[in-house]
Amino acid sequence: MSLDPPNYILTLQNNIRQRPISWEGAVRAKTITDADLKKIKSIDKVRKEQRRQTIESDATSFVTLLLGGDGSQSIFVSTAKRQDILQYMLVLTGDIVDDMPDFTSALARHPSPYESLLPLLKQASNPEDPIPLLTSTVLSSLISHALLDSSSKRGPIGDALPKLYSYISSLAKSSDAGLQDIAVQEYSSLLRTSKARSIFWEQRKETLEPLVDILRTAAGTSKDNESGTLWSGATSIRSGVEGGVSNGVGLQLLYHVLLVIWQLSFEAEMVGDGLDDEHDIVILYTQLLRNSPKEKITRLLLSTLSNLLSSNRDSLLPAAVLARLPSILSNIQSRHLTDPDLLEDLKSLNDMLAEYTKTQTTFDEYAAEVHTGHLRWSPPHRNPTFWAENARRILEDNTGEIPKKLAEILSKEWKNDKQVLAIGCNDVACLVKEVPEKRPMLEKIGLKSRVMALMQDENESVRWESLRAVGEWLSYSFN
Repeated sequence: MSLDPPNYILTLQNNIRQRPISWEGAVRAKTITDADLKKIKSIDKVRKEQRRQTIESDATSFVTLLLGGDGSQSIFVSTAKRQDILQYMLVLTGDIVDDMPDFTSALARHPSPYESLLPLLKQASNPEDPIPLLTSTVLSSLISHALLDSSSKRGPIGDALPKLYSYISSLAKSSDAGLQDIAVQEYSSLLRTSKARSIFWEQRKETLEPLVDILRTAAGTSKDNESGTLWSGATSIRSGVEGGVSNGVGLQLLYHVLLVIWQLSFEAEMVGDGLDDEHDIVILYTQLLRNSPKEKITRLLLSTLSNLLSSNRDSLLPAAVLARLPSILSNIQSRHLTDPDLLEDLKSLNDMLAEYTKTQTTFDEYAAEVHTGHLRWSPPHRNPTFWAENARRILEDNTGEIPKKLAEILSKEWKNDKQVLAIGCNDVACLVKEVPEKRPMLEKIGLKSRVMALMQDENESVRWESLRAVGEWLSYSFN
């Protein structure tokens, strides 16, 4: 898949192409040799076809010029102290790599194709430094080609990718949307094989988290208050025309971020549970779907969800139901949509969710909600009949797994979503009321001490529900 180069890079490259270079001075200073200069001039500022013919007629010597070999240094090593020449050669090399796939294959077959380039990534004192920025562009194009070239050496790719991903992540963390777009486009060009996606996932603290932060911003939330706003649905995407913004995130950047995570979703068995455990990806994508401003964004959201849910049905389908994905899909179905891939994914998701929900009991729904690690005022919590019929099962099912998870939920502060604590206290009250003889078990896992501590909470609803829970506990203490 090919994306148009970011304007930020195009502008930088065009500026560098127009700068005069004192080549003869570099020869006199012995920065480059006469032979190097003749090769460079033979392919510089000429038509693409002439450049192609010149390089193809002596491909080996041009590989040596760029990457070194036979006792010669790479041009990127020999010109390390001449920033102007180094920048110029990076732009020229990028042009060659993009225009000449056969020669790019020859570069990738070099014994150490990335050795002279990787050190240039470390020169960055800030994300806008041109040399590491241009180097990452060249490396991304070169490695992207090598990943699909069976003749390329696998070892150098495995060594280079983690270093390149680390640099690209620094761009993604920038507050500059232009640098962020460079990052996601370079990621997208690299995530072409299972191995590349596995390395990306292994480095997800660096690589993935900044991208999810961009999606949270687009959804109108943030990492700090995500739980409350996402689960309540109290977010919105403000969008305009094509190229507009979504809560400050440009639609092009939003699309490219979603594209990267869609590519990652082809490793759904590996990443699915982690994406939801660490980032609540199902609820985040459901919220983005709710207000998706463009059909192409809807297509990526649906396709990613389809990939993830189909490979992680037991863990992610309950989360999808709790996130109210079925009703969102119903709303989408009422729109006038024509994209066949989108419609296919929409049908697949509807079928999966329909099959799942028709076999679920109220107990299953409650258990699934607790296992998401987040509580909302869904119907079972306030239903006396539910507790009368299911309280004992909740305490005994799978050796008390549900109350242990409830204790884990209540152990957190939930500063931005206090209703979770109120709901948890409500559930403890109901369990004690229905199965009082299990109080020692609940006390052992810390629920009694926690609900007592919450009686001092600043939130009125939490104080009320915790008081009710303690009241239920005490009402049996003297029996």
